[in-house]
Amino acid sequence: MSTTSKLRRDIRRRRETQAANREQAAAPPVEPHAELRDQQRTLLAGVVRRDGEWVLGMDGRIAGQTPSAARVLALIMQAAELHERQGTPVRLVYSDALKDAAHAEAKADGKDFEQFKAELAASLKTPTHS
Repeated sequence: MSTTSKLRRDIRRRRETQAANREQAAAPPVEPHAELRDQQRTLLAGVVRRDGEWVLGMDGRIAGQTPSAARVLALIMQAAELHERQGTPVRLVYSDALKDAAHAEAKADGKDFEQFKAELAASLKTPTHS
């Protein structure tokens, strides 16, 4: 292999690496805020913040996204309670930022977070007919 072809190849690889790094740096940041794990530390559900939206993921898929911190925190708490009732011990960990945003949102709605969570659970149990 000639010296010039090796040099060209190295330059091309360096440029490709730099381009990939620029793309990754330009991507919107994803902030992890909550995770629900079982005893084997398997991730069952998680909450991240992306582009100003709270995103709930379950079973490796996005279950939904919302601007409401209170709604997403209540949903992941409800998922934890469901697992516990089915006999699967779980551990839910969430950030102070998510908790504070959820409590502030519920308070702005004239409720405390527990009331918000109970109302959401009741609305999810009520069947809707379309």
